[in-house]
Amino acid sequence: MNDPLKARLDKLRKISESTKRRANLYSDIAQMDSSQTASSLGSLQKAPAPGKKLQKIGFLMLWVPEPTGITCAIGGPMIVAGRYLDKKYNGATIHDIGKATQNTMSSISDFKTTVM
Repeated sequence: MNDPLKARLDKLRKISESTKRRANLYSDIAQMDSSQTASSLGSLQKAPAPGKKLQKIGFLMLWVPEPTGITCAIGGPMIVAGRYLDKKYNGATIHDIGKATQNTMSSISDFKTTVM
């Protein structure tokens, strides 16, 4: 009968190896020097955030003093639409993915050192 702790450690080793391979792959992709590759990866390194922009414009329109109140009627829905886009749109970049992978690797290694 397998020891549950050994089975858990084997699973953690596999996860750790997978995250190391993934981190190496992301770092290799980020270091490519081809101009065509660099231009195509530029959008991944600088992801746009349309929700934040809509929220900022909506707040500006909401605070602009105007006698007819049209900007207030437009500003509110723009803020709501911006918040919706923030929830639905994934603005993650390669840098964000690399940071998350490094955090996962460090937590796995910390757990392994405490168990062993």
